[in-house]
Amino acid sequence: MADDLERLGGRLRLFKPDALTAEQRRLHDDMTVSWAPWADRAGFQAKLPDGRWIGPFNPLLLSPVLSQAFLHLQDVEKKGTSLSERIRQVVILTVGAVWGCDYERYAHAAAAREAGLSSAAIEALCAGRASEYLKSDEDVARRFAFALTAEHRVNDALFGEARQTFKERGVFDLIVLAGCYDLVSSLLNAFEIPKPA
Repeated sequence: MADDLERLGGRLRLFKPDALTAEQRRLHDDMTVSWAPWADRAGFQAKLPDGRWIGPFNPLLLSPVLSQAFLHLQDVEKKGTSLSERIRQVVILTVGAVWGCDYERYAHAAAAREAGLSSAAIEALCAGRASEYLKSDEDVARRFAFALTAEHRVNDALFGEARQTFKERGVFDLIVLAGCYDLVSSLLNAFEIPKPA
């Protein structure tokens, strides 16, 4: 059982709460207050019963100062975005699918369910496919996030569609959100962090 839990760190050991530096402890405590309740509410596992973090949260402890700034950006993005929570989850799952990132898709499938997306839509997004169960604005967000993440370009027609659907502020918000989850997915994939069984 211990070996099964240890594998959740991928290429990293799981940091034990009682062995953290002062900076790591501050980050650990901040994540416990801000991110653990969100994961619990959405219904995915971010922390083990013994207090060790899994998913992207464990590697964040390697560099607490940079990680604190990144988590602040994510918090500000979520609170200050013009995008609905459904649109946000469509973008995040699309980015996770492009990266083939298992933990990202696992966690945000739960968050997408909480946001009201159907199981069929979530399954398609996790597989990197279009879905008839998405609303038109959600499909625009999906195609925009896919183009930006997979092709690193958005053609004029799709950019115009996104601008018409979300306005320029919304296009900016789509780009920032996709960029945040490019970073999260790259962390997860580089350290080969799996989803829980």
